[in-house]
Amino acid sequence: MMACSCRQHSCSLLSRALFVKNTSIRRNASWFASLMNINTSDSDGQKEGLLDKLFVRSVAPVKDAHSRLLATKEHVYELQIHDIKPEAFHDYKEAAEQHLRNRHEDGSIPCKLFGSWVTTFGQQDQAIHLWLYENGYRDIMETRAMLNSDPNYLKYKRERSKMLISRENQLLQAFSFWGDPEPRTTKNNIYEMRSYHLKPGTMIEWGNNWARGIECRRANAENIAGLFTQIGDLYMVHHIWAYENLQRRKEIREDTWRKPGWDSCVAYTVPLIRKMKSRIMVPFAHSPLQ
Repeated sequence: MMACSCRQHSCSLLSRALFVKNTSIRRNASWFASLMNINTSDSDGQKEGLLDKLFVRSVAPVKDAHSRLLATKEHVYELQIHDIKPEAFHDYKEAAEQHLRNRHEDGSIPCKLFGSWVTTFGQQDQAIHLWLYENGYRDIMETRAMLNSDPNYLKYKRERSKMLISRENQLLQAFSFWGDPEPRTTKNNIYEMRSYHLKPGTMIEWGNNWARGIECRRANAENIAGLFTQIGDLYMVHHIWAYENLQRRKEIREDTWRKPGWDSCVAYTVPLIRKMKSRIMVPFAHSPLQ
């Protein structure tokens, strides 16, 4: 009699366990199905499942260079990044302001200083210089030849080498959809350079989404430059923004999330990123952008 009772109790426990397990499976299956069916509207009115935005969509093969598909001008930019010895920062600042201003104002050298900054938040004791070559690589080669035969530049280069920990440069082009920068109506701006290291093969996808997303960032004229590398760290994108101050930056970025289409831009581009970095910068006195 006791053996029969024990068997009935064991069967009852097993039945309950199976019921709980099956119920859990059904609930999980129902939750997953509902997740797949959650629809969000894209900026073009099409609806997609939430999970569709979590993965990089397939990109159609392209039959032309990124530089021709994403940029329409011959312009090439050179981004110079200098890591300065902390004890030499004052000497570096004085030497750079004199030399870079002279080089920018010398009409015989085919390059122009676009902007020149020092970081205040992010990596410290770092200088960022951005040069514009309107005729592309021809101007770069001519500028290099002229500087390497200029005694003043060679002297500056020797002095600078004693002040630096490291330096690097990149050659970039501007996204055609970004547009040319407008002169700032106010001075004493802060600038943010957001740098994105993308997964190889995703640059066209990035450009397609940001061509729509940038429309959400034009109202306050904070969009300064959108650049992508041709030489240096490849699949690098740099976005440069200008703000009156950090508080205004916070307000503009929060307001952007209330604009239709911005959520889609972020959702589609985040999976394309391998790593990213943000720098807050202030302009040197000689910088054309203030």
